[in-house]
Amino acid sequence: MGKQVKDYSQYFVAPDLKQAKKRGKEDVQVLQFEQIPENMRSVGKGKKYMIETYGCQMNVHDSETIAGILEEMSYTRTNREEEADIILLNTCAIRENAEDKVFGELGRLKQLKLENPDLILGVCGCMSQEEVVVNRILQSYQHVDLVFGTHNIHRLPVLLQNALFSKEMVIEVWSKEGDVVENMPKVREDGLRAWVNIMYGCDKFCTYCIVPYTRGKERSRRPEDVLNEIRELARKGYQEVTLLGQNVNAYGKDFEDIHYTFAHLMDDVRKIGIPRVRFTTSHPRDFDDHLVEVLAKRGNLVEHIHLPVQSGSSEVLKLMARKYTREQYLELVRKIKEAIPDVVLTTDIIVGFPGETDEQFEETLSLVKEVEYDSAFTFIYSPREGTPAAKMKDDVPMEVKKARLQRLNELQNEISRRKNEALRGKIVEVLVEGESKKNPDVLSGRTRTNKLVNFIGPKHLIGKMVHVRIDEPQTWTLKGVWVDQESRVVGG
Repeated sequence: MGKQVKDYSQYFVAPDLKQAKKRGKEDVQVLQFEQIPENMRSVGKGKKYMIETYGCQMNVHDSETIAGILEEMSYTRTNREEEADIILLNTCAIRENAEDKVFGELGRLKQLKLENPDLILGVCGCMSQEEVVVNRILQSYQHVDLVFGTHNIHRLPVLLQNALFSKEMVIEVWSKEGDVVENMPKVREDGLRAWVNIMYGCDKFCTYCIVPYTRGKERSRRPEDVLNEIRELARKGYQEVTLLGQNVNAYGKDFEDIHYTFAHLMDDVRKIGIPRVRFTTSHPRDFDDHLVEVLAKRGNLVEHIHLPVQSGSSEVLKLMARKYTREQYLELVRKIKEAIPDVVLTTDIIVGFPGETDEQFEETLSLVKEVEYDSAFTFIYSPREGTPAAKMKDDVPMEVKKARLQRLNELQNEISRRKNEALRGKIVEVLVEGESKKNPDVLSGRTRTNKLVNFIGPKHLIGKMVHVRIDEPQTWTLKGVWVDQESRVVGG
């Protein structure tokens, strides 16, 4: 197609562990999102956009913002790629298979681009922040028009203008840490649950993780901005809010003018009239006693905590740079269970980290038995280029990794099943999210502890809180019967 590729070096600096570890706090500013430029406000009239989102809740939230910006430029959403005038892939860099999937999609979309040369094809999100990815796009995917990173979403109108009016690939990826940009438009997927970013970035530098490079350093939004956004969602009738951050418990640590932590924020959010408040993801190192105390006040603060452990071995945790020991983690779990006896804990665990011995893996199994998580996201370790762990010898054979994963999953499934079985006959409060994907007659929703419940009921219950008696607990979901509002014995 003869597209020129301009020198992008001024827009892009590769992730650098040494530099990133030295990063200071001085240059983060709170900016207000500027209005869409006059000449771009109607550029999308009669045109459609499609966003394909990969990865975590943070990416889902970024996609809501991207959709908000595009709709202010008069584009409308479509789910059919052949109708789209813009297709954006909002990508995840956590695991290699996620990247392979995106490159597979880009290869497949080349045909669509050939049939419709005016189609704007863009890649954004965490993958875009990796130099190796941008180089690969430049070399092998020159039908891509637009590449931008996680810090540049607010620049989309300008970037899109460049992509529409120039015949060259537009790349803008800042390894600068990014500012906090307020008042960005959003198109939230449903009027039921909303995700609210409270902070960006991560300073933990776990050795296996690419996030501190793709998302930048920790920077918190001002409390009044967060609280105003949540009050507005309450006014609009949202039933559930999830506070988001790569490490939510570090919220407020970068404030120099006020002492205001994540526990203070949760205490203030507790007083806002939203029925349910969740948060993710938390880091055990920053989970302090004040936060446990606030969460124990309950109310709209649900009794589900996602507390990634990653390994049950202190030696492996040290290699991972998790900055806590097995004993410290178990002590935190003890405090949480003492303050919130019916708490539901979930976790993330990596098996086969470089150097993990059979004994160290057994320590992970014994920790899982001791904590008794209701569910766990389990992963086989795979190296991510640009992280310190990628330089370690990946010396656990794949068949050993797979065998460990299977043993871990069997143990966890047994515990999950037992935990769910304890809910048999109990009446739980369910926020009805919609029809089940498999059967339109079945409604599905979640309990306060985030367990998925399926039951038969009339469509007008969608969007409401109802009570369901659990009759058939399964390993991953619960089946139940809708009961009238008089029943008030609530569990789960």
